[in-house]
Amino acid sequence: MKVSIYSDGAASPNPGRAGFGTILICGENRKEISCGFIKSTNNRMELLGIISGLEALKKEGLNIEIISDSKYVVDSVNKGWVFNWEKKDFLERKNDDLWRRFLTEYRKHSVKMIWVRGHNGHPLNEECDKLAVSARRGNDLKPDSNYR
Repeated sequence: MKVSIYSDGAASPNPGRAGFGTILICGENRKEISCGFIKSTNNRMELLGIISGLEALKKEGLNIEIISDSKYVVDSVNKGWVFNWEKKDFLERKNDDLWRRFLTEYRKHSVKMIWVRGHNGHPLNEECDKLAVSARRGNDLKPDSNYR
């Protein structure tokens, strides 16, 4: 079974009001997830959106493709940087709390990371951007307790 996870994050200003939007697609099934935060960064939202998508999965051992416009996230995985950071216990790395959560979920599946250019007309990336911006502008903002 293949699951596609599309995700985008937003913060304005950066850091500032922030949010993410994530869409999961498996066959004919589709699920949208979004959340807004009082103050955080774009990079944290990019990563948290992907984590939220992975954490929403009910089974392990799935074939997952994650589609994101975040070079920060996609390159960190595809180029192996995050695994080197982990070996050094994320010493002096930002967002170590999220990277640890990501790796826990990532290892439950077979994951392919795909980068797409943001704001370039990719329909599902554009939808995720709208969800993220809407969440950021919402009234039900949460604290990002680990933002520093």
